[in-house]
Amino acid sequence: MSVSTIDMEDFWESISDLNFSDTFSNISRIDATVCVTTFNRNALLYSMCVLYSFIFVVGLAANALVLWVNIRAQRDSAPRHETHMYIAHLAVADLCVCATLPVWVSSLAQHGHWPFGEVACKLTNLMFSVNLFGSIFFLACMSVDRYLSVMQHGEEGGARRKFIRRGVCLGVWLLALFASIPETYFLQTVKSVHGDIIICKPEYPEDSHREWVAGVQLSFILLGFALPFPVIAMFYALLARAFSRSSSSSSSSSASPVEQERRMSRRVILAYIVVFLACWGPYHAGLLVDALAQLGLLPLSCGLENVLYVVLHLTQCLSLLHCCFNPILYNFINRNYRYDLMKAFIFKYSTRTGLARLIETTNVSDTEYSAVAVENPPLI
Repeated sequence: MSVSTIDMEDFWESISDLNFSDTFSNISRIDATVCVTTFNRNALLYSMCVLYSFIFVVGLAANALVLWVNIRAQRDSAPRHETHMYIAHLAVADLCVCATLPVWVSSLAQHGHWPFGEVACKLTNLMFSVNLFGSIFFLACMSVDRYLSVMQHGEEGGARRKFIRRGVCLGVWLLALFASIPETYFLQTVKSVHGDIIICKPEYPEDSHREWVAGVQLSFILLGFALPFPVIAMFYALLARAFSRSSSSSSSSSASPVEQERRMSRRVILAYIVVFLACWGPYHAGLLVDALAQLGLLPLSCGLENVLYVVLHLTQCLSLLHCCFNPILYNFINRNYRYDLMKAFIFKYSTRTGLARLIETTNVSDTEYSAVAVENPPLI
């Protein structure tokens, strides 16, 4: 899974009519067909550069802040062994994804030229892909962990849970690395057929090029969306159902703080599901259409080729917005995180006010926070 800067120069420098062969990494081609461009190519290029630059600035700052506050909270207060471990790993993954974006922007600004060499081509793509898969996998892990934390609230086994979470984190990174190997293995720096520029792209075996492209695309769809999204949706739906059941069995009035927090928790859970679907659904839908075209299961016309080219580039930009949304959804709206943030920036300069002691006495466990305690969810 790599950023779509591949063969931009091939697209840009074709004179008169444009041949859309080899458009980014794994986008399909129409053999022996010359397709007329039907969109403003400069607008597409500038839009991608602006979007990537925005995501880099916002995502890097937000995830660096999340990581710093979580590390500080672990060091300065009682250890947290619950979903904070996944949140810290999620922040690292999103931070690393954002850190690669200036490289892609540089390549885009040069119409797809890759001046950094083949080693950098492989390493940058590997770093991007591993952390992108890792980010998605950690979101799925958090949905399962939060549901189990609520359902098993009050049970013993904190040390065992901590050990399991560490094992899951290790497994996630290994799975992300495994998912990224096929495309990275075939990445090469090759000279463009339309000019003296070097591009970084996967060179699959010629005798089965289409099958390889479709296979890699389908693996992205399976591991990046088809498996994690149902897990995220199902376990957050179960968590929302647990809140609803608690509301119906509780004697609290609809205007009580507890009931208001239950409603807020359900809205946050809905946001988790909707944001993931909105960020990743369009991109993987485009990949699926292109994979079907590669396998000959869908007729590929010049009109569809034009649409796929634009859709796959723009939706991949939009999918990376999850690097900006994750810190907000999983950290900034959480009361514990806001407390830790205030302690880091304010309370260190006002230790005599007594506010720091107030924070320590009102700070809740992560099991309660997970959007969280069914019996008495905290203020978010």
